[in-house]
Amino acid sequence: MLLAADVGNTNVVFALFDGGEIKTRWRIATDPRRTGDEYAVWLIQLMKIEGYSREDITQIIFASVVPRADHNLTVLSQKYFGITPLIAGKGDAAWGFEIDVDRPETLGADRALNCVAAHEKYEGDLIVVDFGTATKFEALDFNGTYKGGIIAPGINLSLDALVGKTAKLPRIAIRAPDTKSVIGRNTEDQMLIGVFWGYVAMMEGLIEKMRAEIGRPAKVVATGGLAILFDDNTEIFDEVDADLTIQGLAILANRAAS
Repeated sequence: MLLAADVGNTNVVFALFDGGEIKTRWRIATDPRRTGDEYAVWLIQLMKIEGYSREDITQIIFASVVPRADHNLTVLSQKYFGITPLIAGKGDAAWGFEIDVDRPETLGADRALNCVAAHEKYEGDLIVVDFGTATKFEALDFNGTYKGGIIAPGINLSLDALVGKTAKLPRIAIRAPDTKSVIGRNTEDQMLIGVFWGYVAMMEGLIEKMRAEIGRPAKVVATGGLAILFDDNTEIFDEVDADLTIQGLAILANRAAS
């Protein structure tokens, strides 16, 4: 079985694959100080709960946008599983697609994985939208070449800034407003409308501008935790693929094993 780990700015997602199929996944808050030993105590216990053992793991791959976590995940792999991990984007797990931007080395691992998986699963020109700590928009041509993208503050990051920089605005949870009206009748509704529908308008506007610049039909694929929430309130997405990033890891691991 393959153990894959995607280290984001907010969470680390671990997933077990068997024959290309995700069997289970676990999530833990990202903390660069967390040691390999701490990861092992947490992860091996969860594996046991779901009926898996360390001996079931034959391959490990991870991707990280938090460089300080890389060493600890390598220790986890080598000390507790006896496996030298693949690192996405390096060596046998190289990206395998052209990055046609000014500084290709600055493309984040999560964004590159979304490109790998999207081109593998969908045809033609693509726009990939990933809702994470930041919201990322990626443009891929029909050959799988990465042509560039957009980085915007994530919706929760925007809300944190709004609440953190004001004295009286309350903390609210992100959800779709109860009404389609964009004129709120109280402070909480006004905040929710501003953040939620403002974000939808920003997202739809940017995607339409990207489509116009691409100049050919482009399928829009959404991923990330909030993709389903937004999908219920916009017609802009052609596909919602919640596991796109982690599937990119499995694709790279499979290529490395071939």
